[in-house]
Amino acid sequence: MSVTKEDVRKVARLSRIAVTEQRLDEMVGELNGILGWIDQLNEVDVEGVEPMTSVVETKLPMREDVVTDGNIQDQVLANAPRSEDGFFVVPKAVE
Repeated sequence: MSVTKEDVRKVARLSRIAVTEQRLDEMVGELNGILGWIDQLNEVDVEGVEPMTSVVETKLPMREDVVTDGNIQDQVLANAPRSEDGFFVVPKAVE
């Protein structure tokens, strides 16, 4: 796949980035270089390789998943401009 000047113009317009006409050729070259690296990566044989979340194999400590309120409701509501019955009071946003 090759990037053209029109592709760069379209991406720049969609992303709201100002790209001058003088910079278009440079951007085309850079983007084609990036796509070339991606093509090289696609050539790597990864058959049988397990997906990883980290390069260091570690076991994460697990804890029981228990829902709590944190037992600090009064401290949290102390920062609110207004509260009522244990909840934040905010102005109505939708009529």
